[in-house]
Amino acid sequence: MKSVYLDNAATTPLDEQVLQLMDEVYRKNFGNASSNHRYGTEAKYSLNRYRSRLAEMIQAKPEEIIFTSGGTESNNLALKGVAFANRHRGNHIIVSAIEHDCILNTCKWLGNQGFIISYIPVGSDGIVDTGILERMINPKTILVSVMHANNEIGTIQPVEEIGRICCEKNVLFHSDACQSFGKIPVNVEGMQVSLLSLNAHKIYGPKGVGCLYVRKNTPITPLLHGGGQEFGIRSTTENLPGIAGFVKAAELCQEEMENEPKRLATLRDQMIDELQEEIEGFYVNGSLTHRLPQNLNFGISGLEGETMRLLLLLDEAGIAVSAGSACSNNDSSKSASHVLQAIGKNQFEARGAVRVSLGRFNQEDDIRWFLDSLRQCIRHLNPIFS
Repeated sequence: MKSVYLDNAATTPLDEQVLQLMDEVYRKNFGNASSNHRYGTEAKYSLNRYRSRLAEMIQAKPEEIIFTSGGTESNNLALKGVAFANRHRGNHIIVSAIEHDCILNTCKWLGNQGFIISYIPVGSDGIVDTGILERMINPKTILVSVMHANNEIGTIQPVEEIGRICCEKNVLFHSDACQSFGKIPVNVEGMQVSLLSLNAHKIYGPKGVGCLYVRKNTPITPLLHGGGQEFGIRSTTENLPGIAGFVKAAELCQEEMENEPKRLATLRDQMIDELQEEIEGFYVNGSLTHRLPQNLNFGISGLEGETMRLLLLLDEAGIAVSAGSACSNNDSSKSASHVLQAIGKNQFEARGAVRVSLGRFNQEDDIRWFLDSLRQCIRHLNPIFS
């Protein structure tokens, strides 16, 4: 049976070139970068080289790159670290209503520590209203956090405008760019961010590694205390093979940045065109213009209640897609997508979405297999489509 992986927003396959480099680092560059002997100095040299290369890709300085275990840690470090370092200035934090669960749950925890959390609404297209944001900022506001691109509906936010507003208001700005990095250009200077979260496993790199960009002179309190690694902001022995894989994966994405997004957008638009033409009640969630090129999130009116059965039937056909964020599957309450509810979908519709996320290893025949299988599954679920 043909196997087609179309859930690249959840995680991506490890690129073979990344694996080869990581294997080499595991075997030959195993020293602790804090050690003073030859093995340690070689590891330190490599660590500094990888840090400089990643910084260069996002127009940052090497000392502004803090390696972490991934996006969740980076987001926690950004919000908690800034909140506690700036508590003397204020206790108000603003985030968008469609942030990743790790941001929203961090904010919930911070709310129990005495911080005031405000949520910026989004329109039906999933885009933040910057006018509302500007009015929400007050003298007690210390941080704004808005993701660069949404993990469920792929909506790209106007981060440059948000950054400008935050700079004018003297408020720190954090953006979660885990979904956008490697797919569209990310430039910390153009975005005017104070902090930026990145990770490796969404760009064909290893799981368990990421980074937080922290602009020079940004006050931040560490979450981990120990040997003072990562400029004292994130103590623990650095995961050099993972960092090597992260940077190699990022380099490969940069090399393909000119052509790969166009290729994926063409495949995605092909899916949209065929589904709109052939399936009554088909609709797309989120903006069609300000959207990551590989993302399609859709529903079918009248079949929203059959989404889980549809996903299981597709899985039996060898096709992996999702109903939304992978992390949300760990929610024991099984609540409807907060992202879809934020763009105006009711509880029923918010449980009935299908997310298809394309990747480097998908070709046109994968899309054809998906479309043919989807039609068959829909006919099985609802004979009216026969």
